[in-house]
Amino acid sequence: MSDQTYGFDTLQIHAGANPDPATGARNTPIYQSTAFVFRDAEHASKLFNLQEVGYIYSRLTNPTVAVLQERIATLEGGVGAVCCSSGHAAQIMALFPLMQPGCNIVASTRLYGGTVTQFSQTIKRFGWSAKFVDMDDPKAVAAAIDENTRAVFCEAIANPGGHITDLDAISAVSDEAGIPLIVDNTSATPYLVRPIEHGATLVVHSTTKYLTGNGTVTGGCVVDSGKFDWAANDKFPSLSQPEPAYHGLKFAETFGPMAFTFHGIAIGLRDLGMTMNPQAAHYTLCGIETLSLRMERHVENATKLAKWLEADPRVDYVTYAGLESSPYNHLVPKICPRGAGGLFTFAVKGGYEACIKLVDNLEIFSHVANLGDTRSLIIHSASTTHRQLTAEQQEAAGAAPNVVRVSIGIEDAVDLIADLDQALAKATA
Repeated sequence: MSDQTYGFDTLQIHAGANPDPATGARNTPIYQSTAFVFRDAEHASKLFNLQEVGYIYSRLTNPTVAVLQERIATLEGGVGAVCCSSGHAAQIMALFPLMQPGCNIVASTRLYGGTVTQFSQTIKRFGWSAKFVDMDDPKAVAAAIDENTRAVFCEAIANPGGHITDLDAISAVSDEAGIPLIVDNTSATPYLVRPIEHGATLVVHSTTKYLTGNGTVTGGCVVDSGKFDWAANDKFPSLSQPEPAYHGLKFAETFGPMAFTFHGIAIGLRDLGMTMNPQAAHYTLCGIETLSLRMERHVENATKLAKWLEADPRVDYVTYAGLESSPYNHLVPKICPRGAGGLFTFAVKGGYEACIKLVDNLEIFSHVANLGDTRSLIIHSASTTHRQLTAEQQEAAGAAPNVVRVSIGIEDAVDLIADLDQALAKATA
């Protein structure tokens, strides 16, 4: 595509893609190949020395995946992106160039349960640690940052509760500390929230969710804003200091704004091997083509259902930020002016047992550990996705025992309300 500025709906279909030069195929082909033939020995040498960009081996680079990387980076307003095998892989890929043993991150208390477990337990094996702080309190975030902190991590629209993070306030804190802000934009997508415009350094996605949109494949992505100076201090030696594996090359010096992206491929994918397969990239590319249309319907339906649930006497409360009663409603015009997303929780009168009966009696809603599907989904987080957390962590994350999470799909809203109505009647009888 030319340098002309195009709208979101155009970019979600065309960014990164051209007709296949060999066949003229209009859709991006699935390049199901492990390796790619070099033109000659000099070409191979330049590729391995990072002197030329191209395709070597699909653990590192693949033409189908490359189109997806460029498309997501374009939609997010970043300079580059690295796709990988899952959202959890993307989180490790984002942290990998930043961290050393003894370093920590400051993370939101409102995160997907699996992320809380990854940050509170798994990363300890790397010698890293996490401090969990309420992102509603920027002063508490600032107070938690110390000389060993290497990033602040939050979700734009938090899973499970749909709480909105004031990204401008949090990025001001991370900027003052001279460390990157990493924003998980899975629940919002770049159609609703563009974290880089609010000061984010890196954006991560589970492409499994809304970007693919149909529950078919797993994937992850890390988008680089290109705006962080990795050589401003000595906190990020992987990016600012000589890299022994590439004869002393300095990523920040050599690649400038693209330093993080090149490191993610040349070091991260090379050594961690969290590769996205080309078929998964193809499915996600197909999904992104309808992203704006789907997100509009997700928001429309979520708003209707949240209002209906809030007025229902069988429901204690609803956390949807699109409701005027939400303490996060004032952030919608600033952070996500196109809507508050399709994800939220509600508390059922009758507690844990009523929640279990509710999910067991729904007919249209599917009881699954996923979100962002065209289908409406429900899960009782305290007994599933957040089960490994303590009671205090569950409460902080918005996944108390009396709460269910819903991911509102694009079905007829009247049918969804009727389904919830009959299941709530059985759950609270």
